[in-house]
Amino acid sequence: MTGQIQTITVLGAGTMGRQIAYLAAQAGYRTILEDISGQMIDLALDEVRRIAAEEVRAGRLAAGDAEALLARIEPERALDRAVAEAELIIEAVPDDMETKIEVYTIMDRAAAPACLFASTTSSMSITEIASVTYRAPQVLGMHFTGPALQAKLIELVRGLETSDNALAAAEQVASRMGRETARVKESPGLLTARLNALLGNEAFHMLEQGLASAADIDRAAKLGLHQAMGPLEWADQEGLDNCLHLLDQLHRALGEKYRPAPLLAQYVKAGRLGRKTGRGVYEYGTPKRQAGKP
Repeated sequence: MTGQIQTITVLGAGTMGRQIAYLAAQAGYRTILEDISGQMIDLALDEVRRIAAEEVRAGRLAAGDAEALLARIEPERALDRAVAEAELIIEAVPDDMETKIEVYTIMDRAAAPACLFASTTSSMSITEIASVTYRAPQVLGMHFTGPALQAKLIELVRGLETSDNALAAAEQVASRMGRETARVKESPGLLTARLNALLGNEAFHMLEQGLASAADIDRAAKLGLHQAMGPLEWADQEGLDNCLHLLDQLHRALGEKYRPAPLLAQYVKAGRLGRKTGRGVYEYGTPKRQAGKP
């Protein structure tokens, strides 16, 4: 990669994509936010505006800076147009290899030759993703630990052919976003996802056993282990279906210690997926949040 990165394209306007777009625009990058769903883009832009307004009210962002930030985010529904002018593409589409192969094939054809490709996945092979392109040295992982707006770490993942130059460029972008980085060899779950998966799964086992209430399990993690968020709160935020999917993948790849807790699978079958459905371990949308019961 030669030259300064000025334009970043974020593919996927879901929760992670919209937060990454906010961070990129806040760091001063021209930011193109792509999604095939116009409704998803509208929701993402509404969320970005809400975040900026909250930052202004809290005194952490000047009103003029918020306006400039929002002006740097450009919505786009056509993938080929979204990637054409980018120096870095951060892909945040669902973790399905068929979907990624389709997306990366289009990206490889439409993006500039020097453009870097970064995937936010923590569970899929960067080497396999890179293999469908003609630029494997320019493909890496940028796993934004969630929630991306609060977490200060980005895991940079080296595939088999990822170059040092690509990793160095990603480190510069992360630094400009105000984030620290850790270089990680390609592995299922990387660092933080594997640790969170184990902690969250054990919390579900404790809840299922009636060892303590959900609130007390989370309180113990926050006060006793100095966690910013309890493992059950974190699971609700990430989506219990996503937590179960990750554990299933880790169980297949790394063995029995990652077998999902039965209660987690039961909650997912019941449609209790967390904040996005209004009910997971906890209930949302009411004046007082009540701990869910096993």
